[in-house]
Amino acid sequence: MKKILLFGLLLTGMAFTFSCSKPGSESTNVSTPPLQIGQTISTSTHSGTVKGTMTSGNTYTITGDLTINRGDTLLIQSNVKVEMGPGTFINVKGTLISLGTKDNPNYITSPTGKYICDLTTPQQSDPAYAGLWGGIYCDSSCKALVLKWTHIEFAGGAVVNPAVQGSSAGDAYSMYFVNPNGYIVLEDDWFYGGVDDFFRIQSGIVAAYRNTFIKNSAISGDCLNAKNGSVGDMAYNFFIGTCTNGTKASNKGAGGQQTNISMYNNTYINGGYRQTQTGRSGAIDYEQGAKGFYYNNLCVDCKFGPRVVINPTADTANMKYGYTFQYGDDTSITNEFYPVAYITVPKSTDIPNPGFLPSGYKIGGKYDGTSLVGKNNPMFVNYPLPNKSYIETTCPEGFDFHLQSSSPCIGKGFTGFSPLKLVPMATAKNPVGVTEYTMPGSDIGCYQSNGSGNQHTTW
Repeated sequence: MKKILLFGLLLTGMAFTFSCSKPGSESTNVSTPPLQIGQTISTSTHSGTVKGTMTSGNTYTITGDLTINRGDTLLIQSNVKVEMGPGTFINVKGTLISLGTKDNPNYITSPTGKYICDLTTPQQSDPAYAGLWGGIYCDSSCKALVLKWTHIEFAGGAVVNPAVQGSSAGDAYSMYFVNPNGYIVLEDDWFYGGVDDFFRIQSGIVAAYRNTFIKNSAISGDCLNAKNGSVGDMAYNFFIGTCTNGTKASNKGAGGQQTNISMYNNTYINGGYRQTQTGRSGAIDYEQGAKGFYYNNLCVDCKFGPRVVINPTADTANMKYGYTFQYGDDTSITNEFYPVAYITVPKSTDIPNPGFLPSGYKIGGKYDGTSLVGKNNPMFVNYPLPNKSYIETTCPEGFDFHLQSSSPCIGKGFTGFSPLKLVPMATAKNPVGVTEYTMPGSDIGCYQSNGSGNQHTTW
């Protein structure tokens, strides 16, 4: 892969103040206020061109598109709510940075959105899939999209007048990115709802760590769909009730470099049941010349197991994978742990061990998974298995997906590999970067018994 040149982001207007004790005292206290870039953005701003800082504790009511021009930066401090009106978009031609924190997350959402986690509301009545506002669309000139401890909710309204390169009228992505040299940093975020792909990464350099994806996409679309020379890591993410794949890699578009994505220590629950096309995955997908690796992933009641596609084929010569843990509550699931008509190779490190496959089994062939139904319960702290309502269970509310101390997932992970780590680390002066690259875990799934991995306990 070509060497990727890192860029530096010039931050102007930073304000740092220091509060010191009297001379001769035993200690000196230094107080550093939240990072600020440029001017403070007034809460009376409702649309138009923006740059500078949305400040902590404020709610911004947006009634028309926001545009961040080439070379400009919009910084969102922690504890900010951005309420997006119907049909509104955030068009990023420069840089967008949202720095929520664990105690004070940010929200970019619809003021009319309502969370529904019961099993009785029909899909067509659920505002999660209504596209109550447009989305975050990043142009080819966008240097970086950085979201940390941020909720993105109820997006996916259709594009009417495309404002960024590559976008087309009718697109219904919640987020879109199209710069092969631009950075995408998603850390500890919550992503709820959507219409088509939640995040179409048409090209970009990605670090997606420790995020939670809930009931994303209506009848078609993936959560993280990386295409056209995209590269990077997707790890310790939690997916529940997704339409199709949680993580996908494709070299469709065939840019200047090859799509290369690592996917490790993710947890996928009840994925793939709203997808209207047959044979689509519910968890992991590699296709159309993409390469990479996936390890230590936990798939529970997903419609299909990890899918390595033969037509158009993934770059299987440059793929490595294994240590996949799968559980299913129905033969329709267990019969597709190794998806029929695809080329996912059974690995001796998988759970269940592929020794159940019949003599003479050929890759992509049919088999009888009846003996696997209800076997290898991952033993979550609080989630009912078997779960005969897995198709309708699309929200994590009320459950705890940490592992019990006796879980068969503990200690079964593989740590003998490294993430790609293509996005630089953030610094106090340059927030464009990764706060933490969480290394491969010894436990399978996104929650680790030592407390590392995904940090979300509330939704």
